[in-house]
Amino acid sequence: MHHTGTGLRTLTVVRQDLSLGAGRDLEFGLELLARARSGSVGPTLRLYRPAPTVAFGQRDTRLPGFDAAAQACRDNGFEPLVRRAGGRAAAYHQGTLVVDHVEPDADAVAGSKARFGYFGELFARALQRVGVQAAVGEIPGEYCPGEFSVHGTDPADSSRQVKLVGTAQRVVSGGWLFSSVIVVENSAPIRKVLTDTYAALGLDWDPATAGAADDLVPGVDVAAVEQALLETYAGHATLETASFSSLGA
Repeated sequence: MHHTGTGLRTLTVVRQDLSLGAGRDLEFGLELLARARSGSVGPTLRLYRPAPTVAFGQRDTRLPGFDAAAQACRDNGFEPLVRRAGGRAAAYHQGTLVVDHVEPDADAVAGSKARFGYFGELFARALQRVGVQAAVGEIPGEYCPGEFSVHGTDPADSSRQVKLVGTAQRVVSGGWLFSSVIVVENSAPIRKVLTDTYAALGLDWDPATAGAADDLVPGVDVAAVEQALLETYAGHATLETASFSSLGA
């Protein structure tokens, strides 16, 4: 992400207005990565509000409770999917914003660890713009734990912290996809499906760590967070917009 030269590089922002369906949305990120790698797509930021989905990590599928966990997702109206990245189950729905950042990069592997810290800080700053006390770091008992999760602190109770952004990365020779989910609105269904799913998998966690930005800053919505994110990104790149249809999904 550190670029030499004076000018900011260009990042094409693509808003996807409608979900293609849970499975297809996940797949399409990987297709963009393949295109970036082949040189047919430049640095791209794809933003969309997903259909209700629980994305399991590869390790989850090897647990004896996986089939019961997948059924628990369906019972809650969420589609169970398995992502190629690591980590544990994460849930998202239309009150969340998925941010897929894809770049061609001849040295994609070299920067992979640093990218988590870089994007964690970027998302924390974006959330701070809408009034969230956001910071980077794992909180005790969080779902799909990660060193670079972004969490928010309740202004009225500093002991209450909730996970707000989960990140995953896919690195291939010649490119990378950094995918993040920001939980903005309506955390109750997410907390419920994760509670049922983690119980089926036999994994321990603290449901109080599942929250949304609007639990901490009442009234904040996905549109406000999306705008704040683009304002934050504008400090790092020259943003250009393109229609989703231009990607030929």
